[in-house]
Amino acid sequence: MKKNFSRIQRINQQVMQELAGILHRDMKDPRLGMVTVTSVEVSKDLSFAKVYVTFFTQEGIETTDQLKILNTASAYIRTLVASRVKLRVTPELRFVHDASLEQGMRMSALTSAAVMQDEEKNQRFNLGETE
Repeated sequence: MKKNFSRIQRINQQVMQELAGILHRDMKDPRLGMVTVTSVEVSKDLSFAKVYVTFFTQEGIETTDQLKILNTASAYIRTLVASRVKLRVTPELRFVHDASLEQGMRMSALTSAAVMQDEEKNQRFNLGETE
């Protein structure tokens, strides 16, 4: 019988849950704002973890600045993860901006605009108007 989840997938899930809690409760830097962990990819040898995050943007603070803050604090965050997740090796954390949410919202807006234009053209056609 095939395994549903590999060890790495379970570690990814556990590290993601702990990081979400740490970033929500333990990070006191007001420049960060609200940070959401969307996924975590731990390498097979558990030496590195790529953490994908999204930010609730604040006025005057760029995403790149928020990423720098997180990457600067990664050693502290790593020690908190090590105390909560029992692994022989705690991975080094690298934070990366996940733009998929923004891209999804942009695609949704484009789709909605195209549908509205199509409906307007159909209404004009049904009323007998020509372009």
